[in-house]
Amino acid sequence: MARPVVGIIGNHHLINDQYETHAGGRMNSEAVRDVCDAVPLIVPSDPALVDIEDLTRVCDGFLFTGGRPNVHPEEYGEEYTEAHGAMDRNRDRLVLPLIRSCVERGQPILAICRGFQELNVAMGGSLYPEIRDLPGRMNHRMPPDGTLEEKFELRHDVTFTEGGVFHRIMGKSVVRTNTLHGQGIKEKGPRVVIDGYAPDGTPEAIYVEDAPGFTLGVQWHPEYRAACDPVSRPLFEAFGTALRSWQAGQRPVALKTA
Repeated sequence: MARPVVGIIGNHHLINDQYETHAGGRMNSEAVRDVCDAVPLIVPSDPALVDIEDLTRVCDGFLFTGGRPNVHPEEYGEEYTEAHGAMDRNRDRLVLPLIRSCVERGQPILAICRGFQELNVAMGGSLYPEIRDLPGRMNHRMPPDGTLEEKFELRHDVTFTEGGVFHRIMGKSVVRTNTLHGQGIKEKGPRVVIDGYAPDGTPEAIYVEDAPGFTLGVQWHPEYRAACDPVSRPLFEAFGTALRSWQAGQRPVALKTA
């Protein structure tokens, strides 16, 4: 049987201020190829270029990636301010309905960083524009300078619900992760379950309650060294298992905490 196909949501970039591209980080493609044992396929993040029904037929699952632009606050009923940072409205218009479609169908999705935030917003939640401005919160952003290794350094623990979905996947209730984000969950969507927290109370791991499939999101970046990292590898392996089940026509039961 051919390997399952994973649609990796690309990000819009402007090269030399005039040449538009849609691109995805190599780390994401390597994690999909090497750990999920699947075929990575970059999806242009623009609904004028791709149709959700076509995408869900072509792909067995989706990886919702990180990216510099943030979800526009209009998507959760708030006005834009400078604190909300850069935006990509085309990605919003494609990804949010695509997430809802996948959740409804039970099609496997793994949401990372911005994707984690998109999952919450798609399910009716909201976001803080800047976590580090909140009382008692740490700075979750990556160091502005330094090597790639320094930017992706493991910087804080994440504690999962005992016996919960992530605890079962990881085999541990506490793991160490990197952190490279500015925004975070303010109000969770009605069906969103927060299954893991940073020490300062920032949500770091979520899933959708009673979703008929694999619908997990993490605020950190597990794609970095996914093949050898003891936290990243089981997450992508579980995603790969869900992809093969979907490809084979099997529809997994809803995610449960126990």
